[in-house]
Amino acid sequence: MASAISYSLGSVAVVRGIEDQRYIGLRPSAAQVCSHVVPSVKTRRSVLIRASSEQETKVKSSGMSIEECEAAAVAGKFPDPPPFVRPSGPKGTPVITPLQLTKRPRRNRKSPAMRAAFQETNLSPANFVYPLFIHEGEEDAPIGAMPGCFRLGWRHGLLDEVYKARDVGVNSFVLFPKVPDALKSSSGDEAYNDNGLIPRSIRLLKDKYPDIVIYTDVALDPYSSDGHDGIVREDGVIMNDETVHQLCKQAVSQARAGADVVSPSDMMDGRVGAIREALDAEGFHDVSIMSYTAKYASAFYGPFREALDSNPRFGDKKTYQMNPANYREALIETEADEAEGADILLVKPGLPYLDVVRLLRDNSALPIAVYQVSGEYSMIKAGGVLKMIDEEKVMMESLLCIKRAGADIILTYFARQAAGVLCGMR
Repeated sequence: MASAISYSLGSVAVVRGIEDQRYIGLRPSAAQVCSHVVPSVKTRRSVLIRASSEQETKVKSSGMSIEECEAAAVAGKFPDPPPFVRPSGPKGTPVITPLQLTKRPRRNRKSPAMRAAFQETNLSPANFVYPLFIHEGEEDAPIGAMPGCFRLGWRHGLLDEVYKARDVGVNSFVLFPKVPDALKSSSGDEAYNDNGLIPRSIRLLKDKYPDIVIYTDVALDPYSSDGHDGIVREDGVIMNDETVHQLCKQAVSQARAGADVVSPSDMMDGRVGAIREALDAEGFHDVSIMSYTAKYASAFYGPFREALDSNPRFGDKKTYQMNPANYREALIETEADEAEGADILLVKPGLPYLDVVRLLRDNSALPIAVYQVSGEYSMIKAGGVLKMIDEEKVMMESLLCIKRAGADIILTYFARQAAGVLCGMR
């Protein structure tokens, strides 16, 4: 006897029946238990696939043949269909003359099926890049300002979190290191140590999960004893060209370890072109550059800096990160990054800067990335804990709005949680 299996449409799966027949694009319905009974006789039998787990509607049959039904219909003898009943308004609804409207946009919003059919923006786990914090410890350490986020042990916790994210369709990750203070220096030399925390973690991940996409952060602040993205001169000035020299060595070290995309977040002038030249000189022509094109000097980064213990020892980052008041300036950075060979342009933060996201989307053919930063994440988490908002709904709406503004990919700490929602998991 051939196996009879009930399936619903969904993510890709393979169903095998007799003689290894395969059906692609179906997944098991949650309420169904699949069984496969091995036939005792080698006979070719068909495999029954149901498109829904719903039971068939019971309809009383008249016992008439198709021809008899057609003849009755021609003669006007057929059962009356259910009557159409127009719902009435509540008591007190005024009697009016309907408005003479040619266009009524609500017509396309009147049912869930129609709203889904005309939805312009859709989210997928493939749109997410999952930022992960790592450290040298064996145990995962919770980050107080970012509920649900941890500094992951690079040998165990990191692998476990990537495994869980892959299970819900997230396959892109960006790594941020918590570097021991003893390894920090004013010139950030640990940034290009081939046996440093980031290169070791990349090699481990690529050995375990060779098909994932690994993004890396290219900047000196996690490695700097001053906490800045570049080398600090004795008068407090951030040195541009000398910093770029260090960043090139950092990017090459990350590429050598197996990084797919290097992401300069430092906002130094000319660093994209210099990094592209350095990568190509070492034979890493296929390693992409995601430039932090419009990275603003924002107050939304606070929880992130706690996670990495990378707050500036003095001053702020306003001489290299962009002024939150500026809009047109993002076009200057966009033109420079495109000309220097960037493959992806990024806007950071996310929700407060959707106008800038749209500006880049309308003025560049390159993919646009948006970083939903730690402050955005923590505010939604805090609001959910205090029952001031519905965390899940606000989370999904915020990501949808970023996508609608023009983002192709979103770096978000909600990646695994949001992907679980999209996959129908809780």
